[in-house]
Amino acid sequence: MSDLSIRPMTPADAAAVLGIYQAGMDGGNASFEHTAPGWDAFDASKLPGHRLVAADPDGAVLGWVAVSHVSPRIAYRGVVEHSVYVDPAAHGRGIGRALMQALIASTEAAGIWTLQSGVFPENTASLALHHACGFRTVGVRERVGRHASQNNRWRDVIFIERRSPAIT
Repeated sequence: MSDLSIRPMTPADAAAVLGIYQAGMDGGNASFEHTAPGWDAFDASKLPGHRLVAADPDGAVLGWVAVSHVSPRIAYRGVVEHSVYVDPAAHGRGIGRALMQALIASTEAAGIWTLQSGVFPENTASLALHHACGFRTVGVRERVGRHASQNNRWRDVIFIERRSPAIT
C-alpha cells in the first residue's frame, strides 16, 4: 500500500489501538482475553521501541504491532512475543504484512533475534501472514488455555517463531 505510513505508536493513538484490539477480541480468534486493557496497562506491557501503527493518509490508525519480553532472564533478552492487529474494515489490504516487515526491521536493528507468538488454529489469515513473513510453526500447544468468553472452551494454540538470519 503506497498510501500507508508506518510510524511509532504514541499515546494519541490509544483509542484507535485499543479499539482495534477489542475488535480482534470480539472476533473470537485473536486472544484468550475478552476485554482490551486500559492504555496505562497496555503501555506498561509493551516494549517502547517496537510499537508501531499503520495509518492512512488522513492519519487514521488501521492496525498496530507491539512486542513484550518473554523472560527477564539475560539469555532471552533477544526473544520477544509480538501481537499484530488490523482493523477488520481494513483486512486484505497488506497492512499486516507492512506492520510485520517494519517490526522485523525494528527488532533486528535492536539485536532481537527471535520473534514468537501463539495463534489460534482457526486464525488462518494470521498464520498465512506469519508464514509469508518467514515464521515457522514450532508446534501445537494442545488445550493450552480456556477461553472465558467462549464458555471456558479449551483452545489449542499454534506456536510460531521467526529466528532472524541477520543476527548470528
